[in-house]
Amino acid sequence: MNKTPVEVMQPTLIPPEGGTTGALELFPAVWSAAEALISLQVRQRLEGLAELQRLGAPRLLPLVAYLVATRLADPSLELRKKALVLCTSLLERDAEGQLAPEGVRQAVINYVSQMRTRPIYGLLQVVDHAPELLEHLARLFNTSPYAGRHLMDLLADRKTPLGLRQKAADLIGQVGYLEAATALERLELRLSARSSGQQSMPFAPADSASEADLLPAVRRALLLLRAA
Repeated sequence: MNKTPVEVMQPTLIPPEGGTTGALELFPAVWSAAEALISLQVRQRLEGLAELQRLGAPRLLPLVAYLVATRLADPSLELRKKALVLCTSLLERDAEGQLAPEGVRQAVINYVSQMRTRPIYGLLQVVDHAPELLEHLARLFNTSPYAGRHLMDLLADRKTPLGLRQKAADLIGQVGYLEAATALERLELRLSARSSGQQSMPFAPADSASEADLLPAVRRALLLLRAA
């Protein structure tokens, strides 16, 4: 009996018909820059990312877009920062009002959706260092239904630096992770009680008092969620 051949889906490397003219000629340069992006040397990774961006390859090739997205978890804070800005741009319209190909956007979204607590912690470090990028991270996390749980875990963890916990609360509210509302309410009650106790015990440890600084961010997040 004759069998119908099974079509195997391959990652898109060559752009579809109507793609950027001369894209094939760019492949040697793209390959070289992509190799630099996985170098052990931070300087080379930064140069590789800059070259890929100059070539326009992340917006054209899903494979390159995915490789760039992996740098959201790079050990270098500066590289994570640049990858965040670039990945966000891949999800938005360009200066001419055009969206990146579906495969490019899906490559970024798929990677972000798989991120767990450790890489999310690293991105909180980015926005703690560069608060102007909070909106970028909110737009990125808006593509992931799972990031809210990890943000809430980091927010509730007393071992997480205060600044990162504040950014986690801000992101929960801005993105609108409604499932976090109950946990936020419990945290607000605990922090309020701790703050009241601290006022009556001025000799309490300073780190105990500092946790009360989370209250404004937690309350802002709750207001946004309740208004959603």
